[in-house]
Amino acid sequence: MLPATTALLILELAGVLAFAINGAMTAIRTAHLDIVGIITLGMITALGGGFIRDILLDDLPPVTFLDWRFLGTAALGGLIAFLLSKRLDRLIRPINVLDAAGLGLFAVTGTLKGFEFGLGVTQSVIIGGITAVGGGTLRDVLLREIPAILHSGLYLIPALVAASLTALVVTADLRLVPWTVVAAAICFAIRMVGVRYDLNAPRPRL
Repeated sequence: MLPATTALLILELAGVLAFAINGAMTAIRTAHLDIVGIITLGMITALGGGFIRDILLDDLPPVTFLDWRFLGTAALGGLIAFLLSKRLDRLIRPINVLDAAGLGLFAVTGTLKGFEFGLGVTQSVIIGGITAVGGGTLRDVLLREIPAILHSGLYLIPALVAASLTALVVTADLRLVPWTVVAAAICFAIRMVGVRYDLNAPRPRL
């Protein structure tokens, strides 16, 4: 069995790859960018949430600058999306799937890092949510779109669910793996149900 630290690193790199492909695919679908722009936006999407998290935790320089595996994985994700660009009409579903996968994985790893730095339960959950939605928010802003966090109720909510479940795992002293994987999977499922049935949090009646 893999050590917990190794397994969590794999989870975080999987989230980076998923978000990088998602961000780059979104760039291809909504903007006319060249390969540099596509890969750059993929990397921003993948690493932005962790970058914000590390700044808030005063963990500087951010881990993405200290470990080449994060930058390399993010760049690889952008390149994969670029190579698949000819199949753009088939990318909508993969974009949503990868977005949901990255959301859950980053919510989990962000929350765990909050606990690692001595934060309480509430603060760690908030850090987990920021890690999950930060990169996607930067992506949407750069593409001049309303960030999903502001209009899609089942975006931040599933991330906070995964973060809260992760906090429960930590406080109950359960094994991080596989329970954090379960937390990420629940986030994924909630997000995909929201996408499939176009579900959102309540909105005001105008």
